[in-house]
This record gives sequence, structure tokens and C-alpha cells, in this order.
Amino acid sequence: MARKFFGTDGIRGRTNAGHMTAAVAMKVGQAAGRHFLRGDHRHRVVIGKDTRLSGYMLENALVAGFTSVGMDVVMTGPLPTPAIALLTRELRADVGVMISASHNPFEDNGIKLFGPDGFKLSDEDELAIEALLDAEPLLADAPAVGRARRIEDSRGRYIHAVKQSIGAEVRFDSLRVVVDCANGAAYQVAPSAIWELGAHVIPLGVSPNGTNINRDVGSTSLDAIKARVVAEGADIGIALDGDADRLIVVDEKGETVDGDQIMALIALQMMQAGTLKGAGIVATVMSNLGLERFLGAHSLTLERTKVGDRHVLERMRTGGFNLGGEQSGHMILLDHGTTGDGTVAALGVLAALVRANRPASELLHMFEPVPQLLENVRYSGGRPLDDARVKAAIADAEAELAGRGRLVIRASGTEPLIRVMAEGDDAAQVRRVVQGICETVKQAA
Repeated sequence: MARKFFGTDGIRGRTNAGHMTAAVAMKVGQAAGRHFLRGDHRHRVVIGKDTRLSGYMLENALVAGFTSVGMDVVMTGPLPTPAIALLTRELRADVGVMISASHNPFEDNGIKLFGPDGFKLSDEDELAIEALLDAEPLLADAPAVGRARRIEDSRGRYIHAVKQSIGAEVRFDSLRVVVDCANGAAYQVAPSAIWELGAHVIPLGVSPNGTNINRDVGSTSLDAIKARVVAEGADIGIALDGDADRLIVVDEKGETVDGDQIMALIALQMMQAGTLKGAGIVATVMSNLGLERFLGAHSLTLERTKVGDRHVLERMRTGGFNLGGEQSGHMILLDHGTTGDGTVAALGVLAALVRANRPASELLHMFEPVPQLLENVRYSGGRPLDDARVKAAIADAEAELAGRGRLVIRASGTEPLIRVMAEGDDAAQVRRVVQGICETVKQAA
């Protein structure tokens, strides 16, 4: 069955256009509510959101949808995506909803759904809900209509949970930390958790106004945090994205530490502590070849999946791994949560920094990355990757890199972009290959 609504990470789009309208959100609530109405208990859904202006509109529409089919609603207000996954389990809810478009600009929004186990929905569940979206809703009788309420202790619950992810003996009293929350969902909880563990916190991106989420701050816009870390003489910078499920780190010199380096650090720490499962980690085709070589040198494996944290998580669960993630900063630590959690990963990095008593610039750059280049080509319609010229350019590039590097070409699952990535030991060759393909895609698009 072809997908009409769900993409690689829930339903996402521009506010008040396409599928991202109040009318569709209400239908999603009705369809998801009907799908999870199982058994004769009182059914419950947890709904959280980031700080986008449109979150109010979508939240109210979802509440109307869920209550109309007989589900009670618990609203948390702005909280990270992993907090909603956690609360879905803790509150024994039948389904959880996060209203967020992650790292996208404020004009976009999205709806992510979690099952009662706190994991993102399976393909089968999403397809079942898709089918119900086009069906007439099965409305509850008047006495069975659901109730809606807000809970006030959701932030405290999450802060307590993430603090438990590190040893009780670890304190951050010696650290000056810039914490950039992208004016997003973690603007209250991430600085609070790090401060409660003793650090001197320098907040950045903690003044959301509904339209400034991810704007010039956060894990996808690092200039501000790099400058702040250096200016403040901080030991480290922590950059989250709009819904705080991804993390990028900045060392004391203002240099970037991406998800591959963070995974390498955490994997080594877990291996030494005897807590790493699966004899390796799971990452995507975008992770640097240098990470694979580093892990191999420590007798650990790197299993690659398609891009998207749901693919990483699926392989982790089937293969018995407890650590995985993406170069972009999604960090999944299954011992502490069911989805990517930038704050939990950040606490792990800070704990490693304290234990090692070394500067971040020495500790966090675990391996020398192989030259890698990623370029995005925006297009307005059609399927550029099906064009014969693009196919020929890709085939030529693969032949040139054979045995000396890798090529990954894919269409974004959330934006009209073709992503062109190449890596290899020859930086000039990598750049030439990427530029050639990008030019061909532009012509085709």
C-alpha cells in the first residue's frame, strides 16, 4: 500500500498546507485513537510538542480528534521527543504523540506517533492508520467522549529520568558548559538537568517565541555556539535540535564534534565498562569510513542501515545492540530510552569528560575522518534520480571511486532535496565527484 500521509519520520509538512492542517490533525487523532482502542480499559494518549507557533493549532486539533473517539488526553506542553516516548510508557498510555518538525524551520511542523511501548510505530501500524484516515470516523457515544488535562510534573519526571543515565557518583562541578537548545523543546529541561548535576551552565537558544526555533541556533546552525564557547572560555558546548533528539558537540576550541565521533566515544566507554551489547554499534550509510576503521581497531563492528533513526533502531532491536545513531547527531541508547535522546547523550559525553579529566579537544576527536562531502540539491518537482543523465553520472562516479571510497545518493524523506555524499582518501577526487553529480541533478531538476 502506497503511503499518502506518513513519511520517514511521521507526518511532516508546511503549516496550513498539504497534510499539515488542523483538519488533517483531527483526522489523525481519530484514526490513531480508533486503531489503539483495544480492550475495555479507559484509553489514554500523551501529547507533547516543541515550541512552534503552529503547535497550539495542531495540539487542539489532535485533542479534538482523540477525545471524539473516546480517548482521554494528557498534554505535557513543550518537551523533547524522547520525553514523550518515556511518558507514554510511564503513564500507561495507549499511544503517544509528538508535534514537531525536528530541525526544520518554524513554518513546518509534524506529527510523530509512539506505541504503548514508547517505540515509534511499525510500518504495519502506520499503514493501518493511513487506511483509517480515509474512512468515516467511528465517533464515541456522548457519555464515552474523552477528557483532556495538562500535567504539571512532566518536566521534572524527564529531568529525573535523564539524570539516572549516568552514575550517581558523577558530578559536573568542574565544567563550564554552553547549552544550546535551538529555542526548541528542551529549552527548560536540558539546562536544568545539566545544572542540577553541578555544571556552570551558559544557556543559548532558550528564548522561544514560536517563530525562532532552529533559527541561527541549535545542532544545524553552529556558528553561535562556537563563538559563545570560545568567548566564555567554556569547556564544551552542547547543541540540540528543535525536538532535542539529536546532539552535536563543540569542543573548547570551537571545533565541531559530530555524531560519528560521539558514537565512537560512547562505544569505547561502554565497551570498557562491559555494558556494550552486540559487539558493536549501528549507524547509517552516511557515517564516516573513519568510524568503521576506528571500531574495527577495537574489535567492534559497524552495522549500516538506510538513513533514518527508525532504521537504526529497527536493526538495534533485531540484532541485540544497545548503541546506535547517525552522523547528524541522533543518539539512541536503548538502556536509557526508546528513541534518540540528545540530552542523555550529552550527559554521557560530559561524564566521560569528567572521568578522563582531559580537554574536550583531546578526548572527543576519537579518529581522523576520511574526507567526506555532502551537498544538497533542491528541486521543485519530478523524480530527478530517475533521469538517465543522473543515472549515468552516478554510475561513472561509482566506477571512479571503486575500491577507494563510497558514494551515497538519496532523496530526503522530509524535504524536496537530493542528498549527494561521497567519501574517500583523496579529498580532491571526492569534491570532483560530488560537484559533477550535483550539476547533473540540477540540470535534470
